[in-house]
Parts: sequence; structure tokens; C-alpha cells
Amino acid sequence: MNIMENQVSAQDALREQIESAVVRLAGDSGDGMQVTGGQFTLATALAGNDLATFPDYPAEIRAPVGTTFGVSSFQINFGSRVIKTSGDSFDVLVAMNPAALKVELPGLKPGGVILVDTHDFDDRHLRKAGLDSNPLEDGSLDGYRVIELDISQLTLDAVSGLGLGKKEALRCKNFWALGYVYWMFARDREPTVEWLKQKFGKLPGVAESNIAALNAGHALAETAEEHEGFHGFVLAKAEIAPGVYRAVTGAEAMAWGLAAAGALADLETVFCSYPITPASPVLHSLSRLGDYGVTTFQAEDEIAAVCAAIGASYAGKLGVTSSSGPGVALKGEALGLAISIELPLVLVNSQRAGPSTGLPTKTEQSDLFQAVYGRNGDAPLCVLAARSPADCFDVAIEAVRIATKFMTPVIVLTDGYIGNAAEPWLIPDVESMERIPVTFRTDPEGFKPFARDADTLARAWAIPGTPGLEHRIGGIEKDASSGHISYDPANHQEMTDLRTRKIMGIADDVTPQTVEAGASSGPLAVVGWGSTYGPISRAVDNLLAEGVDVSHVHLRNIWPLPANLKDLLGGFERVLVPEMNDGQLVALLRSEYLIDAEGLNKVTGQPFKIAELESAIRARLEA
Repeated sequence: MNIMENQVSAQDALREQIESAVVRLAGDSGDGMQVTGGQFTLATALAGNDLATFPDYPAEIRAPVGTTFGVSSFQINFGSRVIKTSGDSFDVLVAMNPAALKVELPGLKPGGVILVDTHDFDDRHLRKAGLDSNPLEDGSLDGYRVIELDISQLTLDAVSGLGLGKKEALRCKNFWALGYVYWMFARDREPTVEWLKQKFGKLPGVAESNIAALNAGHALAETAEEHEGFHGFVLAKAEIAPGVYRAVTGAEAMAWGLAAAGALADLETVFCSYPITPASPVLHSLSRLGDYGVTTFQAEDEIAAVCAAIGASYAGKLGVTSSSGPGVALKGEALGLAISIELPLVLVNSQRAGPSTGLPTKTEQSDLFQAVYGRNGDAPLCVLAARSPADCFDVAIEAVRIATKFMTPVIVLTDGYIGNAAEPWLIPDVESMERIPVTFRTDPEGFKPFARDADTLARAWAIPGTPGLEHRIGGIEKDASSGHISYDPANHQEMTDLRTRKIMGIADDVTPQTVEAGASSGPLAVVGWGSTYGPISRAVDNLLAEGVDVSHVHLRNIWPLPANLKDLLGGFERVLVPEMNDGQLVALLRSEYLIDAEGLNKVTGQPFKIAELESAIRARLEA
């Protein structure tokens, strides 16, 4: 071991040994907190820790600088154990201005570390943040370890002489803060240095300045005498299954899953969408996959987007569209058309908070009713829900399998949290995955456009222009056999029944519902769906470790519900359903199974905390 290795070991020996940590980076929407968080995520993944992130964007596109409603935050939970959520309260808060400190301080653990930029703690900025006094002076931070630094000025000093004006130089302060945080957790700066060189390859002065700020923040943290006694933290590597990993967001995983599904089905994927928060990143990711059989089309509005996707499916392609709740509402009539003409279609709904435009950048699970019921007439389709960023890849493939096998639209529910959050993902071997069999009707002998497969009740997929397979298509009710327009009451009854039976038959074609953790029967089952998976899973695991008798059931198949779910839930005395809505899955379970399920509902735009779930579970068991 050389002298340098001895020095590093000695430094690590002084650091506080921890199993996991939660860091929250917060500043103005122009302070680059999301970029900073992304780089810290990369460095943490390369350090061998498991992780989960939560980017928290302001709802305003550009709120007034220094105001509380313009605060942009990035949270990361990482450690040597399995990480299932972005964390409850955080251990370290980086606050780049008074507003960030005010908004985020309630989430910091007692005794936690605050790294704060003191530059704007003057009367004007304190008033803009709605603060009556200076928290750096009024004793409100006495219960924390506070590191007060004029990061803005230190950044200007670090990049002095590198050719940037003051405004441009101050944009480097996020990397100064990142350098300090890298020292806190013994992170390697080199990957970030290389990223900056590549990112600003055509602006070498900008790259050089950000690198200088990064190194200056790290150097001061390493040498500053005023913080004597604080030596940072050290975490062991997590035990992770061997393989090739990368950090992936839900939007990226969804895009790659759709592209992979198209390849597995030997179909061109045609993705037609209109920009909307927080669904747009799926379009952005797919637009870069043209070499993998993907065509993207940005339509002029939501209705045009879904109709174009239906047209792609009619032409024998894999038609896909996406939106958030407001856009899905606009797509409703066209979804009914796809159900009526029985063509495969995948719609990705990245849910956000509230009716109308609501809280565009905040997360919620309030579109379940819309997905299951939200169309005119009896218009059933399949609804699936992804549980995590990485799970979006698998759910996308399953959606395409069901859509093409049963000739039906499939809605995939994600949300703003899943779409923007990141976690490590074991890159799969697509070549070894099971193929998705797709057959087009080519034989004109005995062709009837709405004759059905005996097992799936799906009609044949006949591409326009195939000789002898000409047929009428449209939204008006069709004859159950010939496909001609029919106003016959008995035929409408038959077609309605057939469409419903086809969708309900999907329940027998999917994997039976299992228990995620705990016994298959007992006093209490916690039933979740979508992004509640992480906090429910961690809360139940924690309680099981204490000997508490509780089980976790998590649903991917929202409609139709799994065929064995009624019997499974019948084995529990009580059923608790945590949801980020006002009680939608719990209402569905009550109506379908007549069970006395109880809701635990939250609509704050923020994910469930593990602690609040643990408390709710204990309360139900004690009662």
C-alpha cells in the first residue's frame, strides 16, 4: 500500500459509518438542482450503492427568483442495503437560498446536516421567501449541524479568470456545492468531469469553469478548519446481483420497453403523442430510437395523436400514444373507437395531481377511475400499472402482448414520480426474451371481419389492401359476423357482451396474483398499486422484521383484476389500501368483491412516507 492509499484509509477511518443516507438538494428553479442530482446519482451508482431518486419540480415554468413556489428539489436515498424508496426525512439538506431552506427544512432529520449558501440571506431575499427573521441568526437551526458558506462568492472566486461574466459564473455554483457533497460521501469526481467535458464540448470555457467550481468545493470541504470534527460519511457497497446496470428513469424504461416489445412482436412501433407534463419524456426518449424500428410523431393535439396511433394499428403497426390525465380525457372518444373496431393500441398515462390542469409537476394516482370507466358507453379495455421506474420496461412489454393477443387498447398507468425518478436497472438480454406472436390474416377464404378466436374472442388483424379482405371499419355498431353497420338491438347486446367477455378473459391469461411479503392469509393485507410499491414494501418489511403479522399484495393488473384475487383477499381479516387519491382502488375492490376494504388516502402531490404507513398498519392491527 502506497502513501496515498494510507492517507485515504486514514480519512475513511474518521468518517461516520452509515448504512444509508438521504440527501435533498434544493434551490431556485434556475440553480441546476436536477442536473446536480443527476450527477450525484451517477457517482453514487458507480460507487456501488443501491439507490432511488425523487426529482421534485416546481409547478411554475419560471417562478420569480427566490420565492418558495419556485423551489426545485432533488432527493436521493442510497446505501449498502436494498433501497426501495427515495427516503422519508433526509440526513443532508443543501439549500441554495432562503426559500429552499424554508421549504425543505421540515423534512430534515433532527441533527441533520445543512449546507447553505449564505449569499442571499439579506432582508430583500428573506422577504421574498416569506421569512420574518434570518434562520441563520434566530436559533431555528440550533438542532442541526449547519455549514454556512457563501457558495456564490466562493464560486466566483473559483472561476475567476476563466472568461465568464458574473451571471454565467454564478451558474457554476451548483457544481461547487456538488463538489462539497462529493467530499461528504467520498464520491469520485472524475465521471462528472468527463460528463462536463462532453456536455460542453463546444463551450470549453463553460466546461472548464464548472470543473474548477467542482474541484474548489471539494477542496474546501477537505481542508476547511472551521468544520473541524465533521469528517463526512462512508457507506459500504451494496450486495447487488452481478450484471451490467445503468440508472434508468421510468420514462426511459417505458420507452425502451415499447421499442423492445415492437422488436419482440416484429412490428414497427409508431408512437404518436402531444407534449404534456409529465408524459413528454417518453416521447423524447423514443424519438432517439429510430434505428430500432421506432417512428415518432408529435401531433398538433391530443385527439390527433391518438387517432394517428389508431391509424398506425389499422395499417399493421404497433400504435402507441401517451399523455397525462387532461390529455387522456381528450382522447376518450377515440379510445372508444379503438375498442369498437377492436384494434391493438397502447396508451401510457403518466398521472399527475388534480383535476383540470391541477398540479402539473406533482404526483398522484387519481386516474384509475378514468382508465377503467372513463369512456361513453360500455367500453371495456385492459388497464395495467407499473410499480417502479425499472418495472416500466416489463409492463410496456406485457401491455403490447395483451394488446396484440386480444386486439384491444391497453392503458398503462405510471405517474410523475415513477416517470422522473431513477433506480439501478439490470440491463436485460432482449434476444433471449419470449417472442410476442403476431399473425395477420391473409387468407380470404371464409373471411368475416368480426369472427372471433375461440379462446381469446379476438377478431383477426387484417391489414388494408390485403386482397379479398376488404371490410368496413368505423365507430357505428357493426354486425357480429359480417361487420356491416347494424342497428339491430339484439346484435348490439351481443357485441357489447362479446367485448366485455373478451376483456374479462384477460384475467385468465395473466400471472395469478401473489403475496409480495408476509403470509398468504392473516390479520391484515396491505394492497397497493403503482408507485406506492416502494414505501409499502419497506414499511411491511420493517414490521415483519419486528414480528408483526402483516402482508403486502401489489397489483399490476388493475382491469380486469386477477382471477384469484378475490380468494386471496378473502384469507385476510382486514384489507388496507394506501393510494395517492381519494379512494379509487378501494372502491373498485369493494364493488367487485363486496369486501370491507379500508382506504388510506393521500393527495399532497408527494409520495407516501414509510413512517406514516407503518403507523397506519400498527393502528389497524391494534384496533
